[in-house]
Amino acid sequence: MSEIEELINRIEELRLNMIKATVGRTYTDPEVIATSQALDDVLDKYQEMLLKKAEQDDRDRVLGVGL
Repeated sequence: MSEIEELINRIEELRLNMIKATVGRTYTDPEVIATSQALDDVLDKYQEMLLKKAEQDDRDRVLGVGL
């Protein structure tokens, strides 16, 4: 499984945890905030990976790599 696939799985897991954490709690509850921050961290890593991959794909296209 690729690192991107692992991050997608982790995002889904944290998203479900976020939904569960909000049941019966306010959005300012410490558990909800902690869950939200964990999800944000993984989403940031995912976005960074996608940007790096897009940059590498652009470089490869300019250099004619993989043609």
